[in-house]
Amino acid sequence: MITAENLALLRGGSTLFEDSSFQIFPQHRVGLVGKNGCGKSSLFALFRGELQADEGQLHVPAKWRFASVAQDTPALEQSALSYVIDGDRPFRQLQAELAQAETAEDGHRMAELHDQLAAIGSFDIEARASAMLAGLGFAQEQLQNPVKAFSGGWRMRLNLAQALMARADLLLLDEPTNHLDVDAIFWLEDYLKQFSGTLILISHDRDFLDQVCTDILHIEHQRVNAYRGNYSQFEAQRAEQLAQQQSQYEKAQVMRQHLQSYVDRFRYKASKAKQAQSRLKAIEKLPTQAPLRAQSDIQFRFLEPPQLPNPLMTLRDAQAGYDETVVLHSIKLNLVPGTRLGLLGRNGAGKSTLIKLLAGELPPLGGERVVSQGLRIGYFAQHQLETLDMQASALLHLQRLDRHATEQQLRDFLGKLGFSGDDATRAVEPMSGGEKARLALAIIIYQKPNLLLLDEPTNHLDLSLRDTLVDALQDYQGALIVVAHDRHLLRTTVDEFCLVAGGQVQPFDGDLDDYHRWLQEQASASKSKSAPAAGQRQAPDRKEQKRREAQFRQQVAPLKKRIEQREAEISQLEQQLEQLHEQLSDASLYDDANKAQLQDLLQQQTAIKQQLEQAEADWMAAEEELAEHQQLFADSHDTI
Repeated sequence: MITAENLALLRGGSTLFEDSSFQIFPQHRVGLVGKNGCGKSSLFALFRGELQADEGQLHVPAKWRFASVAQDTPALEQSALSYVIDGDRPFRQLQAELAQAETAEDGHRMAELHDQLAAIGSFDIEARASAMLAGLGFAQEQLQNPVKAFSGGWRMRLNLAQALMARADLLLLDEPTNHLDVDAIFWLEDYLKQFSGTLILISHDRDFLDQVCTDILHIEHQRVNAYRGNYSQFEAQRAEQLAQQQSQYEKAQVMRQHLQSYVDRFRYKASKAKQAQSRLKAIEKLPTQAPLRAQSDIQFRFLEPPQLPNPLMTLRDAQAGYDETVVLHSIKLNLVPGTRLGLLGRNGAGKSTLIKLLAGELPPLGGERVVSQGLRIGYFAQHQLETLDMQASALLHLQRLDRHATEQQLRDFLGKLGFSGDDATRAVEPMSGGEKARLALAIIIYQKPNLLLLDEPTNHLDLSLRDTLVDALQDYQGALIVVAHDRHLLRTTVDEFCLVAGGQVQPFDGDLDDYHRWLQEQASASKSKSAPAAGQRQAPDRKEQKRREAQFRQQVAPLKKRIEQREAEISQLEQQLEQLHEQLSDASLYDDANKAQLQDLLQQQTAIKQQLEQAEADWMAAEEELAEHQQLFADSHDTI
């Protein structure tokens, strides 16, 4: 069992949490939630023993084995399957010892090791690793490909699979769904619900937390509070606490007014002075804490569009793709006010390509894209934060959009979205990812769009901000197209779905639960296909195959180079952050004499974090585009 007693942790001169006590029982699955920057990742570092508590104690059983997802994946020649099996360290250790025994021709030791390997289930280890990789979206023919052949996003999936292969007593997962599509998230949920160890995960995915977690740890107001149940049950318990504290606060206020009234009347009368003094002491003992505030005071609200033409946009047998490469064929869509459409499909199937076609960022390679007069598009792309001017303020961004609005009008608008006072005039560069996402949404809202195109809009938003966005989208009057792995967002904001697969965009008759069942049926059908049937396909012409592969490598070479450059940049920036982190851990740095040095280090830290966010955003955008090219090539290769 994990126990924390009066735990406190300070980082960068500020308190993340203090006076916190909780217990985590074996085989429980715990969701760690809270606002961005509240200390979730630092608490993870405490669990791993990478940080030490400033006060109190955190006890984790000494014999427990840990597993977490590696953040870096070297460009290895090792196969994907073998790399994932490396996660089972006891197996690899026994395997190495067996090889030594065989070299030494020690038959007795060999027999012992074979028994130990059998005891840990080594006979089916490849099958388990293969099933895990299939669940995370890898095709059977990819399992023997070298790790270096995969792009960064798919390498992160390999790292996740390797962590899941570990025989861990404590599994720590930090945003495990970030690089997964809905298909893989469904599989991961089912897998984690069967996990036999203790799980602690950080996630902003409400549905994922609801499906997986048995307990919640919530960091708020510098406290770590424990709740029993999944995320929805936690919310209900917390709402009850809020109501109780509000009631207690209101009662205290009534009592305070009553006592203060007596003091004001009689404090200067000698006969009543003693009683007045007694009531003053009573006032001092009354609770002074204000009622708990909701996690977010920000309220997104989409402004009413000036007009709603019908239809807003029509696609007639449109083709979408890049250069001369067609990703999607024969697209037929008619978007009218009130359309609320979610796009389903695997990563790389073309969902983002379709969004870019609708937004006008990609011209149709065939067919027609017909837009109505008065159409106003609000487009939130996966790399939307890159479009912000890092040196400009939130106020300046809006002033560039509307030269006629007064500064006060723009400040009033920004204030409702959390940019009040000096926050409205500070530069974008040092803002957090969540603040930049808020600003990007504010810019879209201000333009009063009648067609909203949202491609993963919640990537940088914490749970409370996701909820405010859901509320705003439910009231939105125009047409809405959403790509998201956040199923709560999809369930609560769209009315119908389209499936993007195999180069086609087709209506999907059902909801997300039906999609889950459809995926399971597809997986079962794939497994039932016999090997001879697959082997009866006509072998492709080897010369033509080599030509196509060379053409594909040439086509994606600039993208791969961009990804490699960003990965190198991210690695370098992470090393710099780690060095700064070590410097900021020096207690003497917080003495008054070292104040200037501390400020300089904190400024460096902020600047590097900003550069890291930009590099990661560009890396993700390039990854998505590369995945679409790879999917297209794989589909065309299958048809040869």
